[in-house]
Amino acid sequence: MGQAYNAYGQPVGPNLDRWQAPSAPDAALLVGRFCRVEPLDAAYHAASLWQAWRMPAPEFANDPEARARWTYLGGRPFDDEAGCQAWLSRMSAGWDPLCYAVVDPADGQAAGMATYLNIVPADGRIEIGHLSFSPRMARTPMSSEALMLMMAHAFDMGYRRLEWKCDALNAPSRRAAERLGFRFEGVFRQHRVVAGRNRDTAWFSVLDTEWPAIRECHRRWLAPENFDAAGRQHQSLSSMTATIPLS
Repeated sequence: MGQAYNAYGQPVGPNLDRWQAPSAPDAALLVGRFCRVEPLDAAYHAASLWQAWRMPAPEFANDPEARARWTYLGGRPFDDEAGCQAWLSRMSAGWDPLCYAVVDPADGQAAGMATYLNIVPADGRIEIGHLSFSPRMARTPMSSEALMLMMAHAFDMGYRRLEWKCDALNAPSRRAAERLGFRFEGVFRQHRVVAGRNRDTAWFSVLDTEWPAIRECHRRWLAPENFDAAGRQHQSLSSMTATIPLS
């Protein structure tokens, strides 16, 4: 497609005559093979989320103390189940952020949360963030599939840009974004102050034009034949998404 120009000879972006702004996201139930992503209900999910967040699961007993998982979110903002429920109530009081619980279908217990936020339907822009995954989700397909379901739902609703932002020092979050197919866009220097510290923010995105190729990688990775009897992957997601050409 050639460069578009206006009546004054200035280069301008392409027209979006066929695009329609999506509606604000609804609190939909998203169901996958390894997890459910369901609208967060503070009264219902607080007990299981508190248990999942407060201590590493036995199989991850050598993990750092569970509070360390909140470092790049500014620290865990509660110290008991009542505080957890109060915080979840505040977080889920409006439509932005729109909060979800990630539920293990094996026992129906919530093991983490994620949100849509910075939702701008007029621009077709939405972000996935506030990821608070417990040790129970570590190194399991549940965490990847939860984010894949949210990515798919965003584009199914008609959004044209999906964002991911994290502390530029948060190496695991940066790896997760790239593994899922997000493209690194750069670092906003001195972007925020979090817990009294400077935060540079790394920005990532997926565009609607890039989504079909990324979705196919997700489909191939989640396919039953990509996992052995013990649930170990044969081919990594990062190796799949790394082959997608840059747009």
